[in-house]
Amino acid sequence: MIDVIATRYYYLATFLLLGVGTYMMIGNRNIVKKVIGVNIFQTGIFLFFIASAYLEGANPPVLTTEAPHVSPLPHVLILTAIVVGVSLTAVALGLVVRIYDEYGTLDADTLWEVRADE
Repeated sequence: MIDVIATRYYYLATFLLLGVGTYMMIGNRNIVKKVIGVNIFQTGIFLFFIASAYLEGANPPVLTTEAPHVSPLPHVLILTAIVVGVSLTAVALGLVVRIYDEYGTLDADTLWEVRADE
């Protein structure tokens, strides 16, 4: 079991990032910390896709004719996902600033109470 964990440590890091991100999204009341949790969770997903695309002894598909080749598709998808993630974070933080200007708090429970009173 230790051998498998030692050779596949990136899967352990993936599940650690997914767990920390999920905990931050669920366990924190601060909206900014929830956005940070989404980013950590997203990084775990990126690591999972890149790690699952790894092939032992494979060559990059650039300027080589020797087989086997690593598929560039997961890497391209992750680059696109990073751009989308940065955009999502920018929009989320913009909304956080707007919420703070409107209600004067970033606590999710307080916001639910204020919205219920309106």
